[in-house]
Amino acid sequence: MNKLLNIFLIAFGALVVVSCGDDGTREVSPKSGRSVQYFPNMYEDVGYSTYSEGEVFNNDMEAQKPVDGTVSRGWMPYDYEDTNEGYASAKANLNNPVPLTEAHLTNGQALYGIYCAICHGAKGDGQGHLVQTEKILGVPSYDAREITQGSIYHVMYYGINYMGSYASQTSIEERWEIAHYVEALRADLMGVARQPVMDEDGKVMTVETPVAQQETDSLSTQNTDNDSEIEADVPPTTGSADEENDNTNQGQ
Repeated sequence: MNKLLNIFLIAFGALVVVSCGDDGTREVSPKSGRSVQYFPNMYEDVGYSTYSEGEVFNNDMEAQKPVDGTVSRGWMPYDYEDTNEGYASAKANLNNPVPLTEAHLTNGQALYGIYCAICHGAKGDGQGHLVQTEKILGVPSYDAREITQGSIYHVMYYGINYMGSYASQTSIEERWEIAHYVEALRADLMGVARQPVMDEDGKVMTVETPVAQQETDSLSTQNTDNDSEIEADVPPTTGSADEENDNTNQGQ
């Protein structure tokens, strides 16, 4: 029995030794350096490495660039370049596609207070907090420059001089809303009427006088009429008191 067990153990050991050897016929893994892999785990990748060469595309590169003209979802390309010519072209040709409604103007006012007022001032007169504390100088008033909504948008998109770009902080619609409010501030500074606000149907909104204001105006008109009547009842005087005293003294 012991003899048979010894023979079995010797045969099994020989088989194990032979199985671990390499007679040159087995393919050696280039990563592990072994012909037999025990639990290879991630030695053999399923996917391609990022910068490795492949045979699928003509240029043997796995990571491919997007085709020409590709636009990301939700992004609108801006066709005006960051040059003096691009600024002039945007100023002359770029129009605001966002309608001037009360909601857009209100949102533009809020965004202006967040991004613009600290330098340009709440009124657009170039007297923001940073200017008043002399942290930055040379911010012009809106009524001192010939600007359009196209030039306002262009400057917000690219920035100009010491002013940086706000394209990453604001969306396309938000920049146009700010342009609406800047134009309204410019009209106030120039003493001209603002552009009429449109309703949701694209019609010009009529500004109705509040009831309280109507009552105040009515009372003011009545008081004015009463004053006229009182003035009409007062008899005209023929001379001053000094003249009457002089006449009395002369008579004496």
